[in-house]
Amino acid sequence: MDEHEDHGHSVAAWTAVIIIIVAAAIMAVAVAFPNPWLFVGGAVLAVVGAIAGKVLSMAGYGTAGRDVDREPSIR
Repeated sequence: MDEHEDHGHSVAAWTAVIIIIVAAAIMAVAVAFPNPWLFVGGAVLAVVGAIAGKVLSMAGYGTAGRDVDREPSIR
């Protein structure tokens, strides 16, 4: 079985995930306390999170630019 060295542990991935989790929490609050504008704002923030992750990845903060074949360093 092939082992995966890297599962998206990058600044781009973490930034996107954190923004999308905050957006999901905002949308959950909007459902609990019926507020369509808050829900739309959370949905827009989720899209912003996806775009931010892609932009950061293209800027070199993703996993594609890393050398995943090298041995992990032990400090």
